[in-house]
Amino acid sequence: MTAPALRPSASLKSAQRRSLSELTGSPSVASADLGRQYIVFAIDAQEYAIDVMVVREIRGWVQESKLPNLPPHIRGVINLRGMVIPILDLRSRFGFESGDVGTRNVVIIMQVADRTVGVLVDAITEILTLSLDHLKPVPEMGLGGADCAFLTGVYVLGERLLALLDVELLILGQHLSPEDMASA
Repeated sequence: MTAPALRPSASLKSAQRRSLSELTGSPSVASADLGRQYIVFAIDAQEYAIDVMVVREIRGWVQESKLPNLPPHIRGVINLRGMVIPILDLRSRFGFESGDVGTRNVVIIMQVADRTVGVLVDAITEILTLSLDHLKPVPEMGLGGADCAFLTGVYVLGERLLALLDVELLILGQHLSPEDMASA
C-alpha cells in the first residue's frame, strides 16, 4: 500500500511555534535561533524561497481567465471559492523564457497585507527551516538592467543557492516592515 499523495490544493496550516527551551526543557538554550520555515520552489533551474507565513494555499494549475490589457507577467485571474485571484507568472516576471504551462506547474496563493495573489511557479521542491543568521546579502551586480530588487538575500546550502524573495515588494510594490505586517 502506498502513502497518499499530497493534494496540491491542500491548505497550509501554520504550526504553533514553540521556543527551544519549551522543546528541550532547558532555559540555557532559549535564545537559540530556531529559524523560520520557507517554501522552496523552482523556476527553470533556479530555486527561490518565500516565508511560509505568507502562503495561504498551494494548488495545481487551473486554466486562468484572460483580462484585457494586462502586463505580460500577469496571466489573468482564477476563481478560488468565489474569490477572484490574479495570477502572477514569475517565469515571465523574472525574465525567463516562456514555457508551456500545464499540470506540472503549481500556483502558490499568497496573502500579503490585504492582497491575495496567486504566483505561478514550475514546482515546489521542499519546505525548509532556515536561520536568518545564514542569509547572505544579494551581491552587487554592477550590471545595467540587472533587477535584484525582489531579493532580500541568498542562502547557501552546500552547492545550492536559494534566493529569498521579498514578497511584499513583489506583490505590493513596496517593502513592509514587520510592524506594518502585524497591523495589516
